[in-house]
Amino acid sequence: MLRPPYTHYNRLYTYHLDLKDIPAIDDPDLIGTWIEDDTAILFFHRPKERLVQKLCEASGATIIYEADLDYTDWEAGREISTFTLDGFTVAPVWEKGAADISLDPSVIFGSGFHPSTRLCLEGLLKYARSPEISINTALDLGCGTGLLAISAAKQGVGRIIACDNNRLACQVARANCETNGVAGQVTVRETDLRRQCPDTRVDLVMANLYKGLMLELFGNPDFWQAKLYLLSGFISGMEEELLAALPQEGITFLERRRNDRWCSWALLRQ
Repeated sequence: MLRPPYTHYNRLYTYHLDLKDIPAIDDPDLIGTWIEDDTAILFFHRPKERLVQKLCEASGATIIYEADLDYTDWEAGREISTFTLDGFTVAPVWEKGAADISLDPSVIFGSGFHPSTRLCLEGLLKYARSPEISINTALDLGCGTGLLAISAAKQGVGRIIACDNNRLACQVARANCETNGVAGQVTVRETDLRRQCPDTRVDLVMANLYKGLMLELFGNPDFWQAKLYLLSGFISGMEEELLAALPQEGITFLERRRNDRWCSWALLRQ
């Protein structure tokens, strides 16, 4: 996350360690620590070889990979800048001007600049504004930066649960909720969807996830308790397998959207 004196991201200095249980790091140049499986990835604004080496000596960890890259390279070459969808404007925190959401994208997925997140946001804006569908509660699975949950709150959804398995994502999402004044509407939870499916008895489920996890959820009856589903995170070549995994009854296919190779579905449970 951005902390003073930093107001934007430029270079990223990353250190991949083969141990996740590392001591807390108190350093002004730290962006965050990404824990995944049994590894930790440390992100800094500046090179930190000596600090990381001392950390390894104290914890028994080993550096398995390190990199110095431009922030746009981390974002797959996409420039992070203000964009508007259907009159709804999202801006990174370092760009000034009127915006519905001011977002710190940090080094977390789900900033709205990837096609799959953009597709979900388009669907959310459409159905949250529809007079035919009432959305008062929502669940955001794989919330990343919290963009979709915050957008739902800005569209008048009263209660949203946002879940992510990445601890850093949860920290960033909570901070973004505070920045945008919706912390009272959005609850962020660190949740491993592979082990536990949250309560889906809500009006809307938004899930921007990878195909393997989506298939696991499709096979869990507890997943199919919501009224409306906005699903993305897959490309067109994956759709046949996902379609075959849908429940045989009770699900109506409302809409399919596509951006580049990426797809999204809107499904209604009857």
